[in-house]
Amino acid sequence: MPTVVPVDLAALTAGAAGLGLGLSLIVAIGAQNAFVLRQGLRGKHVAVVVAVCVVSDVLLIVAGVAGAGAVLEQWPPAVTLVRFAGAAFLAGYGLLAARRAVRPAALLPTDAAAPASRAATVGTVLALTWLNPHVYLDTVVLLGSIAQTHDGDRWWFAAGAGTGSAAWFAALGYGARLLRPLFARPVAWRVLDAAIAVVMLALAASLVVGAL
Repeated sequence: MPTVVPVDLAALTAGAAGLGLGLSLIVAIGAQNAFVLRQGLRGKHVAVVVAVCVVSDVLLIVAGVAGAGAVLEQWPPAVTLVRFAGAAFLAGYGLLAARRAVRPAALLPTDAAAPASRAATVGTVLALTWLNPHVYLDTVVLLGSIAQTHDGDRWWFAAGAGTGSAAWFAALGYGARLLRPLFARPVAWRVLDAAIAVVMLALAASLVVGAL
């Protein structure tokens, strides 16, 4: 008779909880998601952007589950520093998006014909990820704290959160191509960039306010 492998319900529960919380933290309009969406629509460096986002998220999840969140909570100046750095970067990126929205000539075919280099793209997505203090507060502190409630199954919780991150970024980056017919019109790009500008500038303002 075949051997029956017992199901570890605690591990499955921890994994499902991690998956749910991980998705709830990243499936939202934000700087990182907006950039991944735009790259997916343009079809430029999608694989490397998705890979950077997933690897970064997994590293942050592992750090949080390993206890870095507790250490971060003990040194508030670190979060304040990241808040100001992130605000400056987001404000600059938001202003560039606003410029693209106001100047249609800088959009669509010309924009797609002269993409940023792979290195520049990687640098941008790294900055949008690691200069965002919400990443540390949500992924490291919050997710890490909740993972500790699962005791010995906390790494199953981490695996679930990492799986959710990988699934989301892959779907966002590669699924964006389904929207390309809509973005064949310049006005659609103007609306997208206007929305990105609003999101970026609002996030920058919230970071400054939160640091004061």
